Amino acid sequence: MASNKREAMGAMHGTAHLEARKEAHDMYYKYHEEKRSDDGGDGGESTQKKFPMLHRVEKTGVIFATARAREHGYSNPEDPEWANMGQGAPETGPLEGAPPRSFELSVDDSDVEYAPNTGLTELREKVAAYYNKLYRQGKESQYTAANVCVVPGGRAGITRLMAIMGNTTVGFFNPDYTAYEQALGLFLRITPSVFLHRDVSEALMSPEEFEFQTVGRGIGAVLLSNPANPTGQSLEGKDLEQYVRIAREHKVGIIMDEFYSHYYYDGDESKDPENGGPDDDTNWPKSVSSSSYIDDVNVDPIMIVNGLTKNWRCPGFRVCWIVAPAPIVTMLGSAGSYLDGGANAPLQRLALPLMELDFIRKDAWALQRHFRKKRDFLLKELANLGITVQWKPTATFYIWGDISKLPCPLNDSIVFLEECAKHKIICVPGVFFDVNPRGVRHVEKSSCISHVRFSYGPAMRNLTVGVQNMKAMIDKWKKHSQSLSSYIVDLDK
Repeated sequence: MASNKREAMGAMHGTAHLEARKEAHDMYYKYHEEKRSDDGGDGGESTQKKFPMLHRVEKTGVIFATARAREHGYSNPEDPEWANMGQGAPETGPLEGAPPRSFELSVDDSDVEYAPNTGLTELREKVAAYYNKLYRQGKESQYTAANVCVVPGGRAGITRLMAIMGNTTVGFFNPDYTAYEQALGLFLRITPSVFLHRDVSEALMSPEEFEFQTVGRGIGAVLLSNPANPTGQSLEGKDLEQYVRIAREHKVGIIMDEFYSHYYYDGDESKDPENGGPDDDTNWPKSVSSSSYIDDVNVDPIMIVNGLTKNWRCPGFRVCWIVAPAPIVTMLGSAGSYLDGGANAPLQRLALPLMELDFIRKDAWALQRHFRKKRDFLLKELANLGITVQWKPTATFYIWGDISKLPCPLNDSIVFLEECAKHKIICVPGVFFDVNPRGVRHVEKSSCISHVRFSYGPAMRNLTVGVQNMKAMIDKWKKHSQSLSSYIVDLDK
């Protein structure tokens, strides 16, 4: 009798887990219009069937997570009951100790004309001066406006770069930024190829392994984020120098997504002006760029993508840039003429004061101070919840959390998001960072299925509410598991 009751209770417990998992995965497939091989039905007429001239367009991770939150009542980002820990953007308000930002602009007739496809010359000159000051002091080869292409957002910049690629193989890493999946699968001339870590405990690939795989596979270009989204790890120093050497010697283009190059937390805090360091042009906070190791800015095949979105905390501007050899910038301008038409002219002009070097220095110190506190808070609270972090982030504003030790079914990132949405939390499942161009791998076999990206980009309120709501969610499933265990123990007495 006890055995029968135990089996019945186990079946009930298992059913709850399976139902939660089925609900979450069904919603994932519905939004991606994939047909499950085991569900016995077509789930209704898909958009592709209604409009056969179109192809399936998948949602990126943040869009999918936000859509699931909306299904559970999310509508207002300022709603105090909701915690947005999925947002891939920083808070945009004033930071303590940061210099003031003026967003007033007088627009005349010339400002509403088309801007050049490569951007306003004044802004391009300031971007070049920024790289020369921070990363190329004392070097003979210096950037000029001819090395800068202004683009309407980072993804637009990556799309332009993909558009000018020839028939080549483009390498990428996992995990990495979710939007790479669409960019790598968009153009037929590109053959995507994932770099495989032989040691899965590595956050970053050694230069020796990178060179072995690059040369051995005949890679023509590589796309990667540095510092890395979602792990918060940084390729720097001798290792980054070797990556640039490999690109130069083997004529391999490296597209360096350096959007988080101001978000470093392992610099020397004693140099911070708030801690007594000199508040002058000789004292800059830690920042890393591949441009430091380029020999000739017009020869080495390094293409850097950056912009106002993250480091300057102005995501709504959609003003970003690519820094590259001048001949590549010319090609990027041609691609922009048919892809996006160029960045907004008035906002490029509004960006000019933000590119003043003294403003950048002071703002970067305040940014690192502020976001380091949020990182430290979230790391501590996630550990208390049983969410482990293999790689403590030294940069970005993301934490790559391992949920494998949470009670089932929360150890599946797709289920984790669905349950989070029910508890008014937004986060991004790890499977979206398992970059999968053209859908060649199945999501349920993803190596990132037990990871979640938590963002501490949004304001602190989101983190405190999110931790509180997550605790309630995890406690609920812990009690569910404990109730079964207690029942079985009683039966065995």
